[in-house]
Amino acid sequence: MKFPNHVIHRRHRGSRTFMDGAAATTASKFVRDRGLDHAVEREKNLRPLLNVKNLIKSEPSKSLPISIIAQNKDSLKIPSRPIEFIRKYPSVFHEFLPGGIGIHPHIKLTQEVLDIDVDEHLVYESDSYRQLVADRLLKLLMISRMNKIPINILDKLKWDLGLPQNYLKTLVPDFPDCFRVVGSNESGQLELVCWSDELAVSILEKKAMEGGSGYSKGMPLAFPVKFSKGFEMDKKVKKWWDDWQKLPYVSPYENALHLSPKTDESDKWAAAVLHEILNLFVAKKAERDDVLCIGEYLGIRSRFKRVLLHHPHFFYLSSKIGTYTVVLKEAYKRGLLIENNPLMNIRNRYLHLMHTVKEHGKDISMSSGTNQEKKAASNASKKVAGDDDSEEENNGVSVTFSGSETENGDSDEEEDRFKGGRRGSREAVAVSRRRRTATTSKRKNGDLKTHLGDGEGERAIGRRHSRTKPKVPQPLNASTNVHRRSQQRSSS
Repeated sequence: MKFPNHVIHRRHRGSRTFMDGAAATTASKFVRDRGLDHAVEREKNLRPLLNVKNLIKSEPSKSLPISIIAQNKDSLKIPSRPIEFIRKYPSVFHEFLPGGIGIHPHIKLTQEVLDIDVDEHLVYESDSYRQLVADRLLKLLMISRMNKIPINILDKLKWDLGLPQNYLKTLVPDFPDCFRVVGSNESGQLELVCWSDELAVSILEKKAMEGGSGYSKGMPLAFPVKFSKGFEMDKKVKKWWDDWQKLPYVSPYENALHLSPKTDESDKWAAAVLHEILNLFVAKKAERDDVLCIGEYLGIRSRFKRVLLHHPHFFYLSSKIGTYTVVLKEAYKRGLLIENNPLMNIRNRYLHLMHTVKEHGKDISMSSGTNQEKKAASNASKKVAGDDDSEEENNGVSVTFSGSETENGDSDEEEDRFKGGRRGSREAVAVSRRRRTATTSKRKNGDLKTHLGDGEGERAIGRRHSRTKPKVPQPLNASTNVHRRSQQRSSS
């Protein structure tokens, strides 16, 4: 199989080295983006919910005992006890006892979720969407090493690529001129059949060509930048950044593995590859482990890690759902996905149904959180894509990553900040408890004085606090003094 000559990329002369020292530390700092965090968090349980939905729907009876769901908890990626997860979404799952006998409860799907499922299958079966998915697979194969991708890696990326459940049987055979399966389905690979010059153009190159700037391959091409509020850059880093943007753009469809891993040219090419891969995903985001998995197969895992470390203004790293998620920042506006995608519209309808409960026969939306989430749920139910009017918020908390900590999480600086905040919280709780104790004591003392006599109330309060009332000597009156003098005379 022959491929174009431009796939083998030429070497660049005078490779620049990546900045070091304090400048590298400064560039690796970023602030949290609340809008993007919510975009990740709102889909937290969507994937396991749809896994359970598909499992129930595959049964002939269209129902399953909860014990079967519990046995498949790990493969379904259910984050909590299966019965608790099911009962959390009564608008999606209906729990019942078959025949009214006291055995394990069974679960079936509500009519509302079945209606969305029908529309979802219409999307998967439409010719336009099938062609769109085939183009994604073809572009990913042209980026990959040796123009092949193992099936097990594609299975990990199936959710992100928007592939149908049985894509190897329902999709791949319909495009024999594009790709084919080599080997068995379990240990096989998807192989590229024919290179497409028309599709071997990155999204950045396409926008530059459409913009009328006269762009041609090998020319400098700047990445679109979205700095979060609170991001600061000193002069040294700013100069390096401007020079980095002016470097020649190496297409992700060109082989640049000959570049030294620690040069700016290599760094920009790796950023171009990651940028193009995220653009192939329907939600323009993916879990970091999946991103690094495809990076390892491409032989540039360490370069991907360095790109995530030094370019948070391109790729936002959210830790909102207990794992790291890489988000393409330019694809979102005010926490909402800009691109109108038919599959994402379906997923938003599922999200809207998840947060809807029935009360007295009426549907009540329980969408909580920011206005971005409520707007997204409304758009999903109406199948309309648009922007939200709410403002994007950033909380301004700086987080620093080091090269060795990209795998392990946040740095010691954030941990110290967390510990300091926790100490402050403990002190605040202690003060609050003392105040509550004093207030409660006053209220109880007041109640005792109200319901008891003055003497009894004081004695009860004294007993309550385990102390006795000190004896006060009584004042002597005149009759008492006369009586005492008479007693002394008689004794003498």
